[in-house]
Order: sequence, then C-alpha cells, then structure tokens
Amino acid sequence: MKNIPLNRAKETLILFISFFLLFSAENQVFAQEYKIKTIVIDAGHGGKDGMTRGLYSTEKDVALKTALRLGKLIEENMKDVKVVYTRTQDVFVPLYERIGLANQVKADLFISIHCNDMPVYPTRYISGYTKNKKGKKTPIYKTKYVKSTSTRGTETFVSGSGRLDEQDEAIKRENAAMFLEDNYKDNYEGFNPDDPESAIILSLMKNTFRTQSLKFAKYIQDQYVSVGRINRGVQEKSLAVLARAGMPAVLTEIGFISNPTEEDYMNSEAGQTEIANCLLKAIQAYKLSVEI
Repeated sequence: MKNIPLNRAKETLILFISFFLLFSAENQVFAQEYKIKTIVIDAGHGGKDGMTRGLYSTEKDVALKTALRLGKLIEENMKDVKVVYTRTQDVFVPLYERIGLANQVKADLFISIHCNDMPVYPTRYISGYTKNKKGKKTPIYKTKYVKSTSTRGTETFVSGSGRLDEQDEAIKRENAAMFLEDNYKDNYEGFNPDDPESAIILSLMKNTFRTQSLKFAKYIQDQYVSVGRINRGVQEKSLAVLARAGMPAVLTEIGFISNPTEEDYMNSEAGQTEIANCLLKAIQAYKLSVEI
C-alpha cells in the first residue's frame, strides 16, 4: 500500500498530539495555557416544549430554576469564568440553537439540566362482569395508563460515539485554534480539515471531547453520590442537543419528577441548594483537572 507523504510541519503536529493522547496521565491534548473561561448552561425544554410534569411542577420550570441557581454560584465562586444561558425565561429554544450558541461563544463546557420521567405504559384491568344467557360471568376489560412513581436517582449523559461525525463542522469552525498556535495557517501551511493528515487531527479532537465529556459526567455523578443520591450512572446516548458540540458537553438528569419524593426534593430550597452545589463542585473539579 502506498504511503501518503506528510510534510514536516503536519507530521510534527500529528506526532505531538498523538503523544499526548497516548501518554499523558490525564489524556489531554489541551495546550498548557488552556483555561475554562466560558460555560454554557442549558435549562432543558421551555415554552411549548414543556409537557413533562410531576404532581404539581413541570420539568421546564425546575430545570430553569436549577440552571439560574447554578449560574449564580459559578459567578460567585469562579470569578474567572463567564456564564452564558441558553434561556433565562420560559421560552422555547430549538435544540440546534442551544448547542449552536455554545459553539458561537466558543464555550469550554456545556451542561444541559433536565428532570427525568418514567414512560406511561398501558395496563389492562377488570372493571366488572357481564353474564351470558347461561348465566356465566364474562370479565369486562378496560385499559388504564400509568407510570412508575417509585423510580429515582440521577444519571448523566454524553453524546454517543455514533454521533461523533456531527461535531466536524463545529470543530473546524470554532475549536481548531484551541489545539494550534494563533498563526497556525503560516506554521502548518493552511491546515485543511479535508485532507487526510488534518482529518487525523480532527478525529483526535472529537475523541478528546468525548473523553473529557465522560470525565466531567463522572465528576457530576460522584458529587451526587457524595450527598446520598442514587447513582444511575454515566451513559452514552444519541442526544441531538449534544451531538454537534465543539467542546466537552453533558446532559444531567437531576432526579425523577415522576417520583413524588424527588419532585419535592427538586422543588425545595434545600434540594435546589444541594443539586446546584453538586454541579458547582463537579465543574470546579473538572476545571482543576484540565488546567495545567
């Protein structure tokens, strides 16, 4: 098989990034001066996209309340970090605009806040009986729709590896400079994301975002566990809101609104304070781990 020739600059860049991916203790390719400067907080749903509800509250309202509280904590405790919200009111924001905003402001971290819910499923039951001419009873079946109210716990999602290709444009447009010098066009002869050599770099970037998203998600779940919450784990899912992120991005389910106890917890002052503090501590831990 014929080898594709690499010019010295591109070959050096690929070897440099590969070295750090393979041998760095933290699996980092971030430059030494890399800092978490901007965090986008996304309150899930809103406006017409807000039908999920518990006994007395809606997911969209709880998510917004939590997002605003978290943003305030970040501003108070992380003075060097800028907070950007995808929404601050009960309005509908399309999914592509949420992550689009994060890419536009060159966010270093994206966190989407949601409440979990159990699906409604049909159950047949006997509502009574009828008698035939011979006097034999025949049951009358009806269907009711119910959902589990006992399921509880927290879980945090990252975009599934099957959607990594959707990050390409965001990375090319917004984030390539993070891994290259300011004058990379001169140094690397016009870094072309469409040629074979640069495609290797693009792939490394995407996998780094995935690795860092998983790492951040684990920090979040660890904080939930530290205050006694049920841990449903970190999972990779095909989530549209995360798919095109040009940065580490997670979606965290802070509890089940279908569970009356967790609904009360998420709406209470104590619960809100605890959830926001868990997320703040996770962000702080992640920031410390990636800033060299």
